[in-house]
Amino acid sequence: MLSDDVARYVAIYRRLGRNFAEQSRTLHLYARYAEAYGDDHVRVARIHDWCAMASSPSRARTCYDTVRRLAAFLNAEDPYHEVPPVGAFGRGKRPRPAPHLLELAQIRAILAAALDLGPKGSISPYTFHYLFGLLAATGMRVSEALALRPGDIGSDGLTIRHGKFGKSRLLPIHASTRAALAEYTAIRQRLCAKGEDFFVLCSGKAPSKVRAHVVFVEIARNLGMRPHDRHSPGPRLHDLRHSFAVRSLEGCLHDRRAVAHHMAGLSTYLGHTSMAHTYWYLEATPVLMHSIAAAGESLFVEGRT
Repeated sequence: MLSDDVARYVAIYRRLGRNFAEQSRTLHLYARYAEAYGDDHVRVARIHDWCAMASSPSRARTCYDTVRRLAAFLNAEDPYHEVPPVGAFGRGKRPRPAPHLLELAQIRAILAAALDLGPKGSISPYTFHYLFGLLAATGMRVSEALALRPGDIGSDGLTIRHGKFGKSRLLPIHASTRAALAEYTAIRQRLCAKGEDFFVLCSGKAPSKVRAHVVFVEIARNLGMRPHDRHSPGPRLHDLRHSFAVRSLEGCLHDRRAVAHHMAGLSTYLGHTSMAHTYWYLEATPVLMHSIAAAGESLFVEGRT
């Protein structure tokens, strides 16, 4: 049955370290639809009919591409599975939201506002304060920070055991960051906040990724950093990572060799598998544009002499 083929296909990706939750849900929906018509093999016409019922063109394209990859996998084992052509529902990609680079004063305001969260006298306000501070100081992914355990903080830095694609790495940290984490640990002990995770709420567990995003957005709105209209753009929790990457590059001004070395180190530090992923994080700030203009002018002068 197609449902069994989908379960096997999903299991392979999860053994490779992929979460694959959304793809799994989409594929099982398709399998139930096709099996209702008696299909035991992938049929191109059935895929088209199912995707055509999607709520939007973007959703139809996502469903089509997801099922097409399944079809190619199954066709390699059994040629009776039909493989639909590439791009039948378009080739567009969801645009990445524009990053908002946060100034140091804005980050400080966000951290201060986190301490005013409720419930008062509990560990929760401190958790969001130190969580956001760690993200700003290291540029690590929020999922990596929420997965930290007390034993992951060692003398050499933070051990990231749950990085993207299941990869782990050692993250060196500044002495001030280490001191802040020690402060949070002392607060946890004073408030008797139990739990296996490093960052915990009153429940004794780490906040969910969604909860951390919601709290950050609420703080940003209350501080006037983004409109109260939920659909309006503004700073997001992920922008702490963007800001870290850009501000760190600004420290290498007027030294192209230092920039090259820094980019390689930054890519590893952020946990990227390719340098190209790191380049996307870097935005043209006035400081960087001034440096680029100065470097360009210098090269022009050297070329004329």
